[in-house]
Amino acid sequence: MAASTNITLDISACIAGVLKEKHCPEHLQVLRNFTAALRDKEYRDAVEEKAFFSLMKVLSRLCGELQAASRDSEDLQSFALQLQLTAECFRAQRNACVQSARNQSLLRELGFIDVSLKLLSFLLNTDLENRDDLFEPLRCGIQFLGNLAVGNQRCKDDIWRLSFPNLLLQLLCVDDEKAVNYTSMVLHTCLDEEKVEELSELHNMQLALRVMELCRTQPDLDWTVLIATQHFLKSSALVQNMYSGMSHHERVTLLELLLAQLREEDVEECDIPPSVAHFLASSFQKGCGAVLTLATGSASSDEVLQEALTVISLLDVLCEMTSDHKQFMVLQDHPDLLVTTVELLKQVHAIGKASRNIFSVAQNFSSSSGDEGPSSHSPVISFKAHLIRLIGNLCYNNTNNQTKVRELEGIPLILDHCNIDSNNPFISQWAIFAIRNLLEHNTQNQELIAALESHGTADYSALRELGFLVEERDGSLLLKGVRKDL
Repeated sequence: MAASTNITLDISACIAGVLKEKHCPEHLQVLRNFTAALRDKEYRDAVEEKAFFSLMKVLSRLCGELQAASRDSEDLQSFALQLQLTAECFRAQRNACVQSARNQSLLRELGFIDVSLKLLSFLLNTDLENRDDLFEPLRCGIQFLGNLAVGNQRCKDDIWRLSFPNLLLQLLCVDDEKAVNYTSMVLHTCLDEEKVEELSELHNMQLALRVMELCRTQPDLDWTVLIATQHFLKSSALVQNMYSGMSHHERVTLLELLLAQLREEDVEECDIPPSVAHFLASSFQKGCGAVLTLATGSASSDEVLQEALTVISLLDVLCEMTSDHKQFMVLQDHPDLLVTTVELLKQVHAIGKASRNIFSVAQNFSSSSGDEGPSSHSPVISFKAHLIRLIGNLCYNNTNNQTKVRELEGIPLILDHCNIDSNNPFISQWAIFAIRNLLEHNTQNQELIAALESHGTADYSALRELGFLVEERDGSLLLKGVRKDL
């Protein structure tokens, strides 16, 4: 311990000496020695406050010198050295905070956050021909903020107060992937429910939208995806405000992240609030007609196409929400969602029958589509199947919705989709699932099925081919599995 203390005193004296002289390369080596020593936990725990106090003085001096030098750029060599010294100060600060609540608190109390953020702001607004000279201190400064914030609420709150929203947004827009990644880590570390609420306000929305843009354009940046899934999707206000301010490209990205979160196998109770589900259901109802343009050829612009893709993504999310998540079954009572879905199925089915188009039934299972309809990469692949899936979900154990589908003449419509369709994989299975949910404990629906069969208007051959039989038992109709080889 005595040796460690002596090293601390020597380095502290050297750092203090830096303040008395004009900057030179030897000063850079002094700071590098301090940075290297701070990698050792025993040394970190033994550093006296006066060493950090001296480091703070060096950092503050550099802040003033850099701002002055930017106005007089003749001495570029001195400016480059000042940038290197700044980067090394940040590295020392970064290392000091590793697994050390004591040092985090010391650096905060000494004012490192304020000066560091001022330096980062200066670096962001400085124009140099060699951008790497700026990126090095920028990256190290952001890393320092990240290490300072980990596990320390006071540091998180101070960083947020001094950098939100403008500086954080600027850092997320830097043309340097590492700096953006480190900033995303800082943002993720600082966020909590209260801060997400601040982020939800319309005048702060650009920061949230930038995070979502990074999710779309740089999906390998894991921190932005974690921010979206662990924080953004839990706030109904933020989701609604983001969605309203997004392009259709960005909306699809948001919906894809939401869908992935819903499909997480280890998530028993999803943290996405039901109000988000209601908002997405209303958005689906409002924009669903855009899908019809894909058949008529009127989707001439990319904007119209992207609007249709958004509707398709909304349908996928609604199907998933109403499958295995009890909190989203409130959608069974969402005004007119079931009516909209049945009517949309009627429309696409009629369009597909009227002429050969993207919604037509196809029996082509080859890799190329030929004249049989859309290719396997078509945006409407499985669209009709998912409409039927949503209808089935909304009717599960819900007598009112079962009745509503019958009144909308939806039962014969669904029966008409019991045939195999290469444009809609598993559509026959989803149709059977929907029929099963429509018949369960609903005598009137069962009687309708019986009447359709007795009048010859219902063709059960497709059901039989798939191994199912509609059977009357004690006055009720049951969908029964049978062996096809008998």
